[in-house]
Amino acid sequence: MNYDVLIIGAGPGGIFSAYELIKRSPDLKVGVLEAGYPLEKRKCPIDGKKIKTCINCKTCSIMSGFGGAGAFSDGKYNITNDFGGTLHEYIGKSTSIELMKYVDEINMLYGGEGTRLYSTAGSQFKKKCVQHGLHLLDASVRHLGTDINYVVLENLYAYLKDKVDFYFDTPVQTVRIIDGGYAAVCDACEYTCKKCIISVGRSGSKWMERVCGELDIPVSSNRVDIGVRVELPCEVFSHLTDELYESKIVYRTSKYGDKVRTFCMNPKGAVVNENTNGIITVNGHSYEDPAKQTENTNFALLVAKHFSEPFRDSNGYGESIARLSNMLGGGVIMQRFGDLIRGQRSTPSRIEESFMTPTLNATPGDLSLVLPKRILDGIIDMIYALDKIAPGTANDDTLLYGVEVKFYNMEVAVNNDLQTKYDGLYVIGDGSGITHSLSHASASGIYVARQITQ
Repeated sequence: MNYDVLIIGAGPGGIFSAYELIKRSPDLKVGVLEAGYPLEKRKCPIDGKKIKTCINCKTCSIMSGFGGAGAFSDGKYNITNDFGGTLHEYIGKSTSIELMKYVDEINMLYGGEGTRLYSTAGSQFKKKCVQHGLHLLDASVRHLGTDINYVVLENLYAYLKDKVDFYFDTPVQTVRIIDGGYAAVCDACEYTCKKCIISVGRSGSKWMERVCGELDIPVSSNRVDIGVRVELPCEVFSHLTDELYESKIVYRTSKYGDKVRTFCMNPKGAVVNENTNGIITVNGHSYEDPAKQTENTNFALLVAKHFSEPFRDSNGYGESIARLSNMLGGGVIMQRFGDLIRGQRSTPSRIEESFMTPTLNATPGDLSLVLPKRILDGIIDMIYALDKIAPGTANDDTLLYGVEVKFYNMEVAVNNDLQTKYDGLYVIGDGSGITHSLSHASASGIYVARQITQ
């Protein structure tokens, strides 16, 4: 089956690539190969009652399928070059921002209208953060919410499905170079194309690294972010979330000089499980619909670890810590901050006696048996620092869920067109190691589509 353009992966990068290709060149024959399922068939079997933990489905419906890992996220699109990836280093700062704004316009057109665009510009909290050794990063943030994000994806698929050939439950084994283009090798057949866009996301990190090895495409070691998800009463951070919604705050620890940052803030949200390559980690969701909101706010505290030679497996390091958590807790471990500080494990009775109700059914335990001391010390320092701008953060009943790990792909060698050393073979999105967010991944898809159709 021969295509003008074949896209591997139907996450944000792949979706926006397909959208822009069809918008600019309606006659192009475009195919999309996706290992997961269509949006309406993406159902995680964990219901908290009969099935409480991961049963290792053949394809994880949380991480794979139309919409990618971001389909059930809280739908935050950060319009900034300060975080979310290094796309601007390849395509330029102004182009990067322009494309992220264009992505925002598309989201508004396909169901996101009426959602709020927040901004840190001129915020009173910048000064307060600096006074306490914290740094609030600049960004405009469009919050769709998990529910509206789903609607946008539904509408985008409805627009694309009759213009693009989608192949779901079709994992690609490898990519071959053939005369005049490329072949995506699947279990049952091969799909060929003149140009190929690879957009496999973070869950495709091991696959991407293997394919790059087979095609002799250089890659460089990247980082891994390790930490916990914090859950506390929504009132503690309401003065920040009401104005900013997403506040990206960075702190440098006094002892080690490590940077600790807040990530993925979910006002009135819920803590959830996440499955990456069979490893259970933790994440967070939030909703626009008041009926689905909770009384808690959650966010991640992450420490970025960069490794030097001879160590090359940063993701493997993160996986080993997550596996240890899974081994001790059967999945995600939950601990009260007060218990952690006093050097005691949390127990079901201590959790029940707390003044806050957890939103995730996790195993009470001791995170100090899982996280390396240097990382745990940094997280504790950050919690005390945040307590100065949001009193109540360091309360005894604040819950810490571990571990949260953000795996980053090895950074694939591409040029300023996001093209590998092979003409017509592009790598975009989080699978490239260049983008780390919904907005950056989507923008990279738009950018490559324009390179192909110019």
